[in-house]
Amino acid sequence: MYSLDSHRELLDAVWRLAYIAEYREGNNLSHLERIKGYVQVLGRGIGLTQSEYQLIATACQLHDIGKVGLPESLLLQQGQYSETELQKIKRHTIIGAELLSNSTSPLLQAAETIALNHHERWDGSGYPQGISGEEIPLSARMCALADVFDALTTPRPYKKEISPEDASRLISGAGGSLFDPQLVEVFGAELPAFLKVKKTVEKR
Repeated sequence: MYSLDSHRELLDAVWRLAYIAEYREGNNLSHLERIKGYVQVLGRGIGLTQSEYQLIATACQLHDIGKVGLPESLLLQQGQYSETELQKIKRHTIIGAELLSNSTSPLLQAAETIALNHHERWDGSGYPQGISGEEIPLSARMCALADVFDALTTPRPYKKEISPEDASRLISGAGGSLFDPQLVEVFGAELPAFLKVKKTVEKR
């Protein structure tokens, strides 16, 4: 029997899995807060309603939940992956979607879509399905850009960060290839808002 309490308990369990995935990769929860803030900026910039972009931004925080199914040694590995290791890493998108599947919650339904598709690329070079352009759900396109910006500008146990300005140049140069060109245009115009999100989260 459905109850509000059981629904809340399910959501709580899912969020805890997402937190575990972040900690296992050497991140703290500020990564998820930055992703949420960046996606809110993009959503406002492309004219989504507040309820639309808030749902997507919150769901984006579950994008890497599938990494709970990967070995920690693989997540923290330095240097290049072998082809076998790379295929294992890519499976986190499928694992994440499976973990979130068959939910009646709009939030978890959105999160399932994002988990599966956030490594797809505008030109079809991404994974796991190799879809391209507007075949990629908008929510996943937004998450992809936000996630890459955060990855580039945040130190990890296995890499150094680069400056937001350098990250902006890289992302701007990948509009129409890796990223939705409309989102890249919004990102360029809203870079100060991205930096404000980053600064605000890091102060907490």
